[in-house]
Amino acid sequence: MSTEINNYEPGMHPSLPPPPNSVGPVRWMRDNLFSSASNTFLTLLGLYLVYLILPPFIQWAFIDSVVLGAESRKECLAMMGDDRGACWSFVYRRWGQFVYGFYPIEERWRVNVAFILTAMTIAVVLVEKLRANNKILITAVLFPVASYFLVVGGSFGLVDVPTNKMGGILLTLIIGLSGIFVSLPISIMLALSRISKLPIFSILATIFIEFIRGVPLITLLFIASTLLSYFLPPGSNFDLLLRVLIMVTLFSAAYIAEVIRGGLAAIPTGQYEAADALGLSYWQSMRLIILPQALKISIPGIVGSFIGLFKDTTLVVIIGLLDPLGIGMAAISTTAWAGLSTELYVFIGLFFFIFCFGMSRYSLHLEKKLNTGHNN
Repeated sequence: MSTEINNYEPGMHPSLPPPPNSVGPVRWMRDNLFSSASNTFLTLLGLYLVYLILPPFIQWAFIDSVVLGAESRKECLAMMGDDRGACWSFVYRRWGQFVYGFYPIEERWRVNVAFILTAMTIAVVLVEKLRANNKILITAVLFPVASYFLVVGGSFGLVDVPTNKMGGILLTLIIGLSGIFVSLPISIMLALSRISKLPIFSILATIFIEFIRGVPLITLLFIASTLLSYFLPPGSNFDLLLRVLIMVTLFSAAYIAEVIRGGLAAIPTGQYEAADALGLSYWQSMRLIILPQALKISIPGIVGSFIGLFKDTTLVVIIGLLDPLGIGMAAISTTAWAGLSTELYVFIGLFFFIFCFGMSRYSLHLEKKLNTGHNN
C-alpha cells in the first residue's frame, strides 16, 4: 500500500473525482427513468410500446421495402411478393419534384447553389464564432440576395423562372425561412410600438396585432390569392408567391410580437431606471439593456412560433401552390401510385421533424448558453 504523501500549496489541490454512484448512465437512469414508482411504471410501459411498434415499423420501412426498380405501385407489390413493406420507389421516382417542384431540370443547379448559400447563411447566424467575424457576417448577409437572383433569374444572364414553377422542398424553404428571418425584426418593432407611450404607435400596433391574431392563416392566404386582386389596378400583376410571403410574414410577426411583449413585461422596472440613470437614450437602453434580456426570456415562445410557421407552410396547397405535401398528394392521385398515402405522410413527417427538431434543439442550446442564473 502506497504511503506517498503529496504536499500542495493552499488552493492548488487537484479536484477529486465525484463518487462513482453519483455520475454515469446508471445514475442518470435512476434520476430520470426510475426515480419513483409512477416513473418506473411509465418507463416500462414506454419500453413495451416501443417493443410493439418499432420492430414492425423497421420491418415495413426497411427490411421489406422497395426503393429501386419499380415504376408503379403494382410493380412494387410484385417485387415484394408475400411481404408487404413500404414502396419507397414512389419517393425515389418523384424525388426531383419533391425537391424542386416544376423547376426546369437544366436550371436546377441554380437551386442547388442557393441551398448551399442558404446553409452557409444559417451557419453564420447560429455559430457565434462565425458571427463574430465582421467580414464573414457581411458576406453572409449578401448570400440571401444572391440566392434570390439565382432562383428567380431574369438578370445576370440567367433564364427567368416563374414562381409558379417552384414547389416541393424549395417552396417550403422559401416561405418558411423568409417568414422566419423577416418576421423577427418586424415583430420587435410591433412589440415596442404596442408598449409605446405615444398613442398613435400603440393604437396602430394593437389594431394590427389583434386583427392578424384573430384571423386564421388560411383566411389570410385566401385573401392574398383571390380578394387582394380586386383591390389592385386593372392589368397589375402581383406575384402570388410574393403575396403569400407577405401574409405569412405578417401573420408570424403578430404572434411573435406578443411573445416579445411578454418578455418586455417580465423585465424589472429597475432595469429601465438603471438605463435612465446611465443617461442612455431610449434606443440605446433598448438595444443594450432591455431587448437582450427580453429576447432571452422569449426564446422558447419565439422558437415555438417559428416551428408553427414552418409547419403552416403546408397550407399553401389550399391556394394552388404545391409544397412537398401538395406534390405527394398529386402523385398518389394518379393510377400508377394510388394507395401510397402512408409512405407519403411518413416521408413528409420525417422531413418536417428534422427541421423542427433541429430548431427546438438549438433553442435549448441557446437557453442553456444564455442562462445567467445560479443552480444549486
